[in-house]
Amino acid sequence: MNYREESLRLHGEWKGKIEVVPRVDVSTREKLSLAYTPGVAEPCLAIHADIEKSFVLTRRWNTVPVITDGTAVLGLGDIGPEAGMPVMEGKCALFKAFGGVDAVPLCIRSKDTEEIIRTIELFAGSFGGINLEDIAAPRCFEIERRLKEDLDIPVFHDDQHGTAVVTAAALLNALKLVRKKKEEIRVVINGAGAAGIAIAKYLLRFGVTDVTLCDSKGIICEGDGSLNAAKREIAALTNRRHLTGKLAAAMEGADVFIGVSAPGCVTKEMVSSMAKDPIVFPCANPVPEISREEALEAGAAVVGTGSSEKPNQINNVLVFPGLFRGALDVRARDINYEMMFAASEAIASCVKGSELTADYILPYAYDLTAHAAVAEAVAAAARRSGVARK
Repeated sequence: MNYREESLRLHGEWKGKIEVVPRVDVSTREKLSLAYTPGVAEPCLAIHADIEKSFVLTRRWNTVPVITDGTAVLGLGDIGPEAGMPVMEGKCALFKAFGGVDAVPLCIRSKDTEEIIRTIELFAGSFGGINLEDIAAPRCFEIERRLKEDLDIPVFHDDQHGTAVVTAAALLNALKLVRKKKEEIRVVINGAGAAGIAIAKYLLRFGVTDVTLCDSKGIICEGDGSLNAAKREIAALTNRRHLTGKLAAAMEGADVFIGVSAPGCVTKEMVSSMAKDPIVFPCANPVPEISREEALEAGAAVVGTGSSEKPNQINNVLVFPGLFRGALDVRARDINYEMMFAASEAIASCVKGSELTADYILPYAYDLTAHAAVAEAVAAAARRSGVARK
């Protein structure tokens, strides 16, 4: 199947992937008067007296916006908010199908950080959480940081943290296969945008101690005056060996390669230079850093990719439906690292020991039991970490 051509045809047929459906019957005068005026005045007054009742008397408790400015849409880059709508609608459909979460696409026609922050703050009272999507780095870091400080509902940038959570889950199971411990491995990440920086930070908090991050110029080193603020921050945490040079130098002797960068930037020779039984996750889409076949030929023990056409797709759709389901169910004020760690471990645990192979390290994206397991684990972690309100 030519997915691109067939998808374009179907989008014209669907005319949108989501719709609004009423949850109440308004077919009689009495029913209409209860759902709308005059009866609706009573829940309005109740919320006016106690704003927390907006989570009980409206659908706010189960609704999140999927917000973009259209500057980093899939592998397409800055194509604008309207052009990002098909992706945001698709994300909303996945929220509902896999997490039972009502999601709406909101595409903001601005690239101004302050304007985007203020816009989201103004409509945040309509939602139980905020999902940021496809916003270019480094602007995405500041937007998320400020919103997490200012709002009392969960704020989650899926390109950063969803990718990090599912990557860690894949790594957990891959390490079981090669009999290595996360505390003892060397990890190289290529790509220092939103996803790469978030994965590096996440793995360091998750227990990996040796992470080296590379961008298009090579290994990121502390003290490099050309780095932007986000890269300076991560440079202080990574590359403790003080390596210099290009990506090939970083990969030599490494146990794990994670790619969230550009097509074709990894060669078979670079994989062959890695440590025994290397784990290789080339996740650039639609063309990976190195093909799965080439990585295996070069000696990779486990290969995961970003492609749905290959085994071991490392896809954040395994994360966000269940993560938000769990956070909304306990009316969490935040999505913290404890909740994300719980999600990684829950995803990994869905592949039982007897099922675990080099071609099966993650559950499939459409596995509803995996999404339910994530929701349950996240809700429990929210309670343990003190951010749950129920």
